[in-house]
Amino acid sequence: MPEMNMEKRKEWKRLMGVDPGEKRIGISISDPTGTISRPLSVIKNVSYQESARSIIKICTEYEIGKIIIGISRDENGEITFSGRKAQRLGDAIHGIMDIPLEYWDEMGTTKAAQQSRRAMGMKRKERQGHLDDVAACILLQSYIDSLMEEGD
Repeated sequence: MPEMNMEKRKEWKRLMGVDPGEKRIGISISDPTGTISRPLSVIKNVSYQESARSIIKICTEYEIGKIIIGISRDENGEITFSGRKAQRLGDAIHGIMDIPLEYWDEMGTTKAAQQSRRAMGMKRKERQGHLDDVAACILLQSYIDSLMEEGD
């Protein structure tokens, strides 16, 4: 597996993946080296400000150096209505804390999360739980993998 630029790792500490949904927001974090993501939690999406405060609290607790927010686009590559909501969440985060933030295409993350639960042999009832944190994990790992590919 290719190595990510070590300077980038030192600069960012851990990465956080955020998969914003209408009712819930999935949160994932990377390991300290920024190479592997894992699901962390799901927070209730009440308002931009309250969600931003919850995300910042997690950033402080886990020493997050950069946030990757999932953004949805249509088939023409244009940002969708829910994508603009993700941008407003990013604006709310920046309004409270100055932290590097990047938007990343979230296309297919929820479907991939459903498939991963199925592949793990989970029964239908077990799979019906929240997928938001797993989707955030897939989003963040996609971002990390793209950085590693750039390093080739």
